[in-house]
Amino acid sequence: MAYLITGVAGFIGFHVANALLQSGENVIGVDEINDYYSSDLKQSRLDILKNFGGRFDFGQIDIADEAALHGFLDGKNFNKIIHLAAQAGVRYSLENPGAYVRSNLVGHVNMLEVARNCEGLEHMLYASSSSVYGGRTDLPLRESDRVDQPVSLYAATKKSDELMSHTYAHLYDIPLTGLRFFTVYGPWGRPDMAYFSFTRKILNGEQIPVFNHGDMLRDFTYIDDIVDGILIIAKHGPKGNRKPSHTVYNIANCY
Repeated sequence: MAYLITGVAGFIGFHVANALLQSGENVIGVDEINDYYSSDLKQSRLDILKNFGGRFDFGQIDIADEAALHGFLDGKNFNKIIHLAAQAGVRYSLENPGAYVRSNLVGHVNMLEVARNCEGLEHMLYASSSSVYGGRTDLPLRESDRVDQPVSLYAATKKSDELMSHTYAHLYDIPLTGLRFFTVYGPWGRPDMAYFSFTRKILNGEQIPVFNHGDMLRDFTYIDDIVDGILIIAKHGPKGNRKPSHTVYNIANCY
């Protein structure tokens, strides 16, 4: 059997797939390879994964394309799904909201349908986001907190994914776990992230713009910690035997 990973050419997906392949697991990877940021970077990540030969099976598939997705997966065997494909970024949602609806909503429903029709599925993890907490400043942020006031379309789509997953778990008893990531950084990271901008400005001797008079905090989580969290949770179903079988976790720094 194998793991199915969507967004496998992305930052987190690449690291998760690489860790699984190094541990001897088989990985079926899916990624659209869009041009939100450098496709060359995504291809370079894929080149590393392809070094594992037949244990890595890749399809360049848009998860919002239901026919292409099911056509690629037809006849393939996997018992765990790590669904990380999504249109990322908050500011970009102001320019291209349709990309978020297509990938984060339509694509997520398509993956829930894959899970529903997967015989012997043990667990499906999917990427949510800390952005579901909106503009809150009271800490700590707990999974049990209300998250019904998103301040971006990206956040709204991620909250919608959680709601749809809860419904599928209730209707079809699918073991589902949502992971709320808090700003992930590290090697092979996305070039649109702030720390890349900071580094470029430092190297060029330019000023780094500071907002809110510097009165701010931002929680960053190192990629290895994210991978460890994903793989530990992937080995287990949702917590306990409660129904519906849907759990959400924060994956973040504790302070």
